[in-house]
Amino acid sequence: MATYKPGIAITMGDPSGVGPEIIVKSLNDKNIYENCRPFVVGDLKILKRALNVTNIDLQLNSIANPEEAKFEYGTIDIIDLDLVSEDLPWGQVSSEAGNAAFRYLERAIAYANEGQIQGICTAPLNKEALHKAGHIYPGHTEILAELTNTKDYAMMLSAPGLRVIHATTHVGLMDAIKKNNAERQYTVIKLAHDTLQKAGIKSPRIAVCGINPHAGENGLFGNGEEEEKIIPAVEKAQAEGMNVHGPLPADTLFFRAKRGDFDIVVAQYHDQGHGPIKVLGLEAGVNITVGLPIIRTSVDHGTAFDIAGKNIADELSLKEAIRMAIELAPGKLS
Repeated sequence: MATYKPGIAITMGDPSGVGPEIIVKSLNDKNIYENCRPFVVGDLKILKRALNVTNIDLQLNSIANPEEAKFEYGTIDIIDLDLVSEDLPWGQVSSEAGNAAFRYLERAIAYANEGQIQGICTAPLNKEALHKAGHIYPGHTEILAELTNTKDYAMMLSAPGLRVIHATTHVGLMDAIKKNNAERQYTVIKLAHDTLQKAGIKSPRIAVCGINPHAGENGLFGNGEEEEKIIPAVEKAQAEGMNVHGPLPADTLFFRAKRGDFDIVVAQYHDQGHGPIKVLGLEAGVNITVGLPIIRTSVDHGTAFDIAGKNIADELSLKEAIRMAIELAPGKLS
């Protein structure tokens, strides 16, 4: 039986950021080619520049479609969309780079929708640059959802010993509380349950954060958000046989989850979930979009414009994201 190697498209993200550097550093690892068929969607000239910056000796193979790729260690296959100028500056916000980041992702999603690849792994984009280019999305997740016609989705973060899924993400705190409701809570709990079951956990232990300090402490804090927005969803999930607990105080819940009491935590808003993950190490975090018809993983850091082009950026998060895409990708060769 042949070893199954999923096809993984790696999008360059914002070409002015650290994406090109961490891509070439990651693809300088022979182990990646032993476990998947990776190729880059981006700009050839920018990848050449990244090779020069990092002093890595790899060949570049420009291809028109994934079928032309060599998938051999020592050669980086790249779909060259040729969208940015050769002298695009490192570390600067621009509509040129923002548009390119969108188009790279758009092309990768098309390949996934057509069944040509099994997963997408994304390098970081810059939201300001994205908006300057006229692509008004909060981030990667919302682009993926729209271009795959997905209604129910969520952001899941994974770090050693901790998984977190978010009820809301890139919105202000007041808006996050306002947008939150029992229907969304149930959807996210179900996404967490189904995702971990597919990953081999028979009865995932799911813990749900409260919105207020001490999870409201029976109405002492807040305006009844836990009773209105969380408890009905938890009770519904429990009635369906899901192993879910909450709402629980966030200040102790993440410690308990890291200790091993739970398999995943439902966070109510961006910083509630991102903070604990990033304390465990930016270099090891992976961002996973769940609910999509395709596998999508990403680094859990930004474009790092301040160090772009300086050969400082650490590629570990991208390598972990590629590894996670391989692990989650569907399909077998018989």
